[in-house]
Amino acid sequence: MLGGAQIIFDRIIAYIIDPIVFLIFALGLMVFLWGVMQFIWKADSEDGREAGKQHMIWGIAGMFIMIAAWGIVRLITRTFGL
Repeated sequence: MLGGAQIIFDRIIAYIIDPIVFLIFALGLMVFLWGVMQFIWKADSEDGREAGKQHMIWGIAGMFIMIAAWGIVRLITRTFGL
């Protein structure tokens, strides 16, 4: 790849993609933690516990997807030398 294009591509990954992945991962962590708190606070209510479980599941799914996306981007950039 040309030198200028390589620099631009590196900056796009460093300044746009990595922060977005980190932000969405952090949101997934917050959803998970909210689900844990909801599960504990509403332990006496079946609906509250179920809502907490759903938040925990979606939080874990979001974190997993963001780690996978980050890994795929890294795999592509390292494989093709981008």
